[in-house]
Amino acid sequence: MHLVAYLKTGPTARYDGGWRHPEATLDDFLGAERYQQIARTLEAAKFDGCFFADLLGLQDIHRGSYEAVLRGGGQVSYLDPMVVLPIMAAATRRLGLGATLSTTFHNPYHLARWLGSLDVLSGGRAAWNIVTSATDLEAQNVGMDAIPPKDERYDRAEEVIEACCALWDGWDDDAFVLDKRNGVFADPSRVRYANYEGRWVRTRGPLSIPRSPQGRPVLMQAGASDRGRDLAAKWAEVIFMVQRTKADLQAFYADIKGRMGARGRAPGDCAILAASTFVIGETESIARERADYLRSLVDPDIRQARYSGHLGVDLTRLKDGEDIGGLQANQGIHGSRMVLEQAMRDSGATLPEAAARQGDGDEIVGTPGSIADRLQDLFESGACDGFIVAPTYFPGMFEQFCRAVVPELQRRGLFRKEYSGTTLRHHLSS
Repeated sequence: MHLVAYLKTGPTARYDGGWRHPEATLDDFLGAERYQQIARTLEAAKFDGCFFADLLGLQDIHRGSYEAVLRGGGQVSYLDPMVVLPIMAAATRRLGLGATLSTTFHNPYHLARWLGSLDVLSGGRAAWNIVTSATDLEAQNVGMDAIPPKDERYDRAEEVIEACCALWDGWDDDAFVLDKRNGVFADPSRVRYANYEGRWVRTRGPLSIPRSPQGRPVLMQAGASDRGRDLAAKWAEVIFMVQRTKADLQAFYADIKGRMGARGRAPGDCAILAASTFVIGETESIARERADYLRSLVDPDIRQARYSGHLGVDLTRLKDGEDIGGLQANQGIHGSRMVLEQAMRDSGATLPEAAARQGDGDEIVGTPGSIADRLQDLFESGACDGFIVAPTYFPGMFEQFCRAVVPELQRRGLFRKEYSGTTLRHHLSS
């Protein structure tokens, strides 16, 4: 089983209202020690890694303003993860470290340089969560009028990934000679131009960043659309899936593994991880009480604001029965729409109602033993290869999970007790 933590550079990550919990820390979310400490906690529990979700801006689709998101403590990246991750790398030796970076807004050379540097600096522990982005607000923040059409974004993404890999592969492992006596620092014959040219991007190279111990950063992806699944089947080594039910998880899992097989990739070439969050109690009743309390902290308006941002549509202005397809234009995250459609199917709620409620009941609630039972069942039934663990509140839920649930998984032989290698790619393959 693989475990990867979901993080944000702010007080809330996926669970709206978690920052209001009495034990949630708020005075440190702009400080380095917060991120170093969670990295140490995750590494002590032998997590494969962690990654930061990110957005290039403040969500202002809901009611046409960012007021609700800021006032209510919505999910905002208050620091650039690419500045935070090296700080975490310095505090750890084994934990994988991932950043979310867009193929739509960045050119391949910069991406390869940033991520390659992090990979070398961390000793081969970097990951790239590949996104094509989905909102006009991000596009406008980088000088574009609007987000490009979805197919165009995926066409460009394919080329950006290919170009980055060509740049990373332009260095051999043994390029540095470091021969003081003969005055040979590096062997130029072991470094090559990329000379990549596609329809959307081109780069000459060579990259000035040498090869890392794991060769190049691990590639992550979370697309749920047909194009997203195809991209994942071709490139991804970790997939983050957000399906709600066991049957939906199994269907997605089988689909991706089938697409990988059609491309000649083995099932073990990619770990498919299910999004999860937990409420842990000493007894089942205590856990349920804690879950009820956490839900009471969630402002439905903030949750609706988050989904307005994810869909690219102000849900407060949606008329009864109106389809959002025409309102989205090129915007919107397919996975978020799919989750809401599943919730509407299960509950009979309208889209705005489902967005305001989404997350209630999705937590895995119970004792360490019953939670381990649930994770074991999903893992062994072909629903996933492990879990993306997001906090209800920070850092308490991570600390509880690492202290109580991880040892139970280890006792059952489902999760490592020690790292057997030093790189993230090794963690994911072992």
